[in-house]
Amino acid sequence: MTAGTSGSTTVANFALICDCDGVLIDSEAVAARMLVRELETRWPGTDVEPVVLPLLGLRIEKVLQGTAAQLGKSLTPDDIDAIRRAVEAAAMQAPMVEGIEAALAQVPLTKGCASNSFRPYVESVLARTGLVRFFGDRLFCADAVPNPKPAPDVYLAAARGLGLAPSRCLVVEDSVTGVTAASAAGMTVLGFIGGGHASDAQIDKLHAAGARHVFDDMQQLPELVAQWTLSATAATAAAP
Repeated sequence: MTAGTSGSTTVANFALICDCDGVLIDSEAVAARMLVRELETRWPGTDVEPVVLPLLGLRIEKVLQGTAAQLGKSLTPDDIDAIRRAVEAAAMQAPMVEGIEAALAQVPLTKGCASNSFRPYVESVLARTGLVRFFGDRLFCADAVPNPKPAPDVYLAAARGLGLAPSRCLVVEDSVTGVTAASAAGMTVLGFIGGGHASDAQIDKLHAAGARHVFDDMQQLPELVAQWTLSATAATAAAP
């Protein structure tokens, strides 16, 4: 059974939720380069990349605070705001993840986006790339919940907004932070490592964080969704 053969009743009972950066938009590598450049400009002679890269997936503010703390440096609130704006401006120009548009077009489930970024940024990049047509206003962002990822808040908000139990939501995430959040919300998670920032070492990390399956090509997504929909439907039917 493929994604296109699911019955309409079954399809309506489940949803696909995608992270934005690194899943829809290939922006994580762009963001990382800008973060490193901005910090090394402020802290000449400091090698920040080994500290920044493991923190990707957290809110930009958390990445900056964590990097400063680990290196014994400081950033003013104005620094943090300026760096966040620079990173978002750079990421705004990043391309779609290769194959994502065709993959989403083949998935018949309702689709939502759950991001650790602020809503204005998510709206802008989805509008610029045209991916907004798959999501409409089903955008759930960190600035609308008490706690960002890795807390489950944004995914629980997504489930409420979609009117579905978390167990009926399948998530695609590219970071340990995001996989942790979706798993904590009680959702099944697919880990994606095909973005420009991904590495083979990420596979084990995503599995350890709770990803059921890790894949590297968006052409695989429709079939992975179809397989999950079948198993989730069977599990629902078997429940007392």
